[in-house]
Amino acid sequence: MNEAVFQSFFLIFTGAAIIASLAIYGRQPLLVAYIALGALIGPYGLGWVQDVHLLSEISEIGIIFLLFLLGLDLQPQSLMTALRKVTVVTLISSALFAAAGYLIAHLFGFNSTECLIIGAAMMFSSTIIGIKLLPTTILHHRHIGNMMIGLLLMQDFLAIFVLLVLLSGEGGQINVMQIGFTLLALPLLILFAWAFVRWVLLKLIAKFDRMGEYIFLLAIGWCMGLSELAEVVGLSREIGAFLAGITLASSPISQHIALTLKPLRDFFLIMFFFSLGAGFNLGLLPEIALASVALGGTMLILKPAIFRFLLGRQSEKKVLAWDIGFRLGQISEFSLLIAYVAFNASLISVQASHLIQAAAILTFLLSSYIVIFNFPNPIAVSERLRRN
Repeated sequence: MNEAVFQSFFLIFTGAAIIASLAIYGRQPLLVAYIALGALIGPYGLGWVQDVHLLSEISEIGIIFLLFLLGLDLQPQSLMTALRKVTVVTLISSALFAAAGYLIAHLFGFNSTECLIIGAAMMFSSTIIGIKLLPTTILHHRHIGNMMIGLLLMQDFLAIFVLLVLLSGEGGQINVMQIGFTLLALPLLILFAWAFVRWVLLKLIAKFDRMGEYIFLLAIGWCMGLSELAEVVGLSREIGAFLAGITLASSPISQHIALTLKPLRDFFLIMFFFSLGAGFNLGLLPEIALASVALGGTMLILKPAIFRFLLGRQSEKKVLAWDIGFRLGQISEFSLLIAYVAFNASLISVQASHLIQAAAILTFLLSSYIVIFNFPNPIAVSERLRRN
């Protein structure tokens, strides 16, 4: 094994074990500890881990597994019901968040294109934090779980559309033909996935369901295979993974597959949060500190309030509406991807890209604190709130 790779893994996971232990004793959330570790030993901190780009690419597998497992927990009928309930709320809230992001960016002197992209990045909430801090019993069996999943999925679809627009850009030019081709590819991919699962995978599972190692391999192969196919046809690997999970949800051993893959998912998610902290250039912080605090702070206040109002108008109970609002009160990992893609396409400056990243990290940290100390979650520091 390459010595640098082994050294990086040693520093990440040994460091994560140490800092996680300190965080638990200090009653701090683990997500915060992983991000702090990345900032501390990454290239802009002590510099012990240098190749953050490679680690970031590896850690994206965790997001793919997260969406695959999310799909495994959803029956298609339940998904359609949830999406029907949240479509209007998602569209209105996303427009309001985008408008607020645009206005704040404009106040700090960014140009129109940068303001549009910064606004677009504010529309979404974090699937990773939202689902990771939601107890499994609530996720699977409660109305709040269905509502949150529906909201996050609708936001993910919007995020993917935004990414399609940005990925079609070369030097600031948008390729409308490429966008149209990609949108056409989505229903074709869904049809292929459904047919392949029905006529191939389910038959293999039924025949060899007692061979645990084979089922484990088959599940990973299907997840990765459809993810890569989605990338080839112009969609994202994340949506391919989600479709792979949904199409397998009807299998009688879908929950067995989900339980088997959860440790693998957590392994890569630790790397994701580490690379998030390590990839931030601390040298640019003085230039964007005020703007990032204004942007992130506004989202932390605005998102719970807007979700509370819109869900309340939709006849949801007040307590439930506030619960969902605070759980979705952060910016999304998709926002980080939007910043990366837009910067590479020369649509935004490095300052605008880091503004999105700084605001996202700020909301990740503070939103995690809010949920962990006030709402039921699997890693709560209080026994009263801890739910698995």
